[in-house]
Amino acid sequence: MKQILTLLIGLFVLFSCKNENNSISEAPISSKKANSTEQTFGIVIHGGAGTILKKNMSDSLETAYKEKLKEAITTGHAILKNGGTSIEAITATINIMEDSPLFNSGKGAVFTHEETNELDASIMDGATLNAGAVAGVTHIKNPINLALEVMNNSPHVLLAGTGAEEFAREQGFEMMDPSYFYTEKCFQSLQKVKAREKEKKNKAVSFEDPFIKDSKFGTVGCVALDQHGNLAAGTSTGGMTNKRWNRIGDSPIIGAGTYANNATCAVSSTGWGEYFIRAMVAHDISAMMEYKGITLQEAAKEVIQNKVPALGGDGGIVAIDKDGNIAMEFNTAGMYRAHMNAEGELVIKIYK
Repeated sequence: MKQILTLLIGLFVLFSCKNENNSISEAPISSKKANSTEQTFGIVIHGGAGTILKKNMSDSLETAYKEKLKEAITTGHAILKNGGTSIEAITATINIMEDSPLFNSGKGAVFTHEETNELDASIMDGATLNAGAVAGVTHIKNPINLALEVMNNSPHVLLAGTGAEEFAREQGFEMMDPSYFYTEKCFQSLQKVKAREKEKKNKAVSFEDPFIKDSKFGTVGCVALDQHGNLAAGTSTGGMTNKRWNRIGDSPIIGAGTYANNATCAVSSTGWGEYFIRAMVAHDISAMMEYKGITLQEAAKEVIQNKVPALGGDGGIVAIDKDGNIAMEFNTAGMYRAHMNAEGELVIKIYK
């Protein structure tokens, strides 16, 4: 009996030690999981998509584009790294591209048929689903800033034309002389498009002319995830060269050119706006993630490579999801783009 009792005690001690050892062995796993949930952050930008070919790009111009993309994205990344919000990061980033004549936004905006510059922009906060946008403004140096003002200090989402500029004056914005937006490159591009259109008997077919098609692209955009877990997206453009009748594209349309939702992702579009509006590109990517449970990359590829071309449109998007995964999807020959992650790794690309 004594031997049996001793054996039972021994088995109990052995079993207890085994459980204790198992518990200890799990500690590093738990610690690793805790570390993996630490909030990451990241930022992605685009400077337009289109027939951007290496053979048509001089070394100096390519360098200029890459340097400006780097300046823009590192500015936003620094804000995120220092604990700033995604809204602050994308606004500062887009401002740099708006101030550069290299892009079709702000300073480098393309010309309308009437040889004026009409600017559009939008911004969206993924935490609140609040948004602001402006369309057809002609005296605003940084349209993304006015879109932010609409979001924060008005009961509306989208303001256009003279009304948007009246609101801007009330908010203390400086009104720029239209000459500020003049660039010889964009003006000459308008003249070429006009000349090309005169050669076309069917004006509808003229949109299929390669040169005229490429005159649409150049929009700038930015998406970001901050350390607080909040997503935001912003887009700014001068629209389409030779546009008439106060045409408005997808850039100021929430859900088409811009969308952000903390539950899924943030998206900024660039391309043929009429088709991006019809496809509601930015929201569709988010919706596919939410309703189908697919990844950001899968959703972006489906929309940009299948849905938009099926309608007849082309262009691209940049996006970032709630976990910091990114997408830079386009169906054109190139797209000015860059991204940076929490580790500060920088990638800049132009061509496919």
